Amino acid sequence: MFRGINTINLDAKGRMAMPARYREQLIKHCSGHLVVTIDTDHRCLLLYPLVEWEQIEREIESLSRFDPSSNRVKHLLIGHANDLELDSSGRILLPQELRLYAQLEKHVCLIGQGKKLEIWNQNVWNEQRDQWLTESTTEGELPEKLRTLAL
Repeated sequence: MFRGINTINLDAKGRMAMPARYREQLIKHCSGHLVVTIDTDHRCLLLYPLVEWEQIEREIESLSRFDPSSNRVKHLLIGHANDLELDSSGRILLPQELRLYAQLEKHVCLIGQGKKLEIWNQNVWNEQRDQWLTESTTEGELPEKLRTLAL
């Protein structure tokens, strides 16, 4: 559903205009209802259509609360999850606490990742992207599925 990169400006209130190419999809797929939460691996936010998030949330909730790793994921992902809705201008308001976590300032990158979108501080995204591009990976380190993937 979501692919590509978009650079977007946040306004002073923390609102982000959703690119037009996604608006129609989001209205059709989830009536403009979204959920945003933190990414536990990177300082960015994860933005899901509500229907996609509900499946993930059910899976997270089914994890054992007695397993420390599972409990950590529950606290971080569900605990930081916020319901959002596209306004009449196609914008979403990102909660301040989450903007602080992801170091979101005026310039952000919206990265399509299939069923979700990632929201990054533009400078942080550029640094991470450049790091990924320069990392040396030997063939033995790649999972089998990646070694056989034809692009």
